[in-house]
Amino acid sequence: MSKSGVPAGASQVRPAAGNPADRTAAQPAQAVGAVARAQVFAAEWAPTAGRVLLGLVLAWFGYHELVQPQLWTGYVPVVSASSQLAVVLVLVHGWVLLVLAVAIVAGVTLRLAAAISALALLQIVVTLAITGGLTDLTMRDVGVLGLAICLTGRTRQRAVLVD
Repeated sequence: MSKSGVPAGASQVRPAAGNPADRTAAQPAQAVGAVARAQVFAAEWAPTAGRVLLGLVLAWFGYHELVQPQLWTGYVPVVSASSQLAVVLVLVHGWVLLVLAVAIVAGVTLRLAAAISALALLQIVVTLAITGGLTDLTMRDVGVLGLAICLTGRTRQRAVLVD
C-alpha cells in the first residue's frame, strides 16, 4: 500500500480538467458541501437572528407604549382605559419591554430575559384572547411568544455578553 491508501502498482486516474462529464459529476458533491455549510451556518446563527428579531419587536412596542401610552390603555385589563392608573401601567410595561429588548439583543442574562419576555408575552396573549378573542393580533403574539420560549430553552448562543 502506498501512503495514499491505493494498493501499490495500481494507478491513480485523475479526470481531465476539460472533460464536461467529470465536472458535472463533481457539481452535486459541491452542492452537497454548500448545503451542509449553509445548514451549519443556520444552526449556529439562527438563534442569534431570532434573538435580535425578538428584541426588535419588544423594543418597537416598548417604545410606542412610552411615547403614546394613551393609545395602549385599552389593553390594560380590569382598569378603566381613561384612568391615570392605566397610563402608569402602560408606561411601566413599556419600560419593561424596552429593558428586556436591550438585554436580549445584547445577550445579557439571555435565558432569564427570554423567560421574563415569555411571561410578559403570555400575559399579552391571554389578555388579547379574553378581550378580543382569537384575532390575527393574538395569533401574531402567540408566534412571538413561541420565539421567546425557544430562546429560553436555548443553552448555546453566539454574540452573548453574559449568560
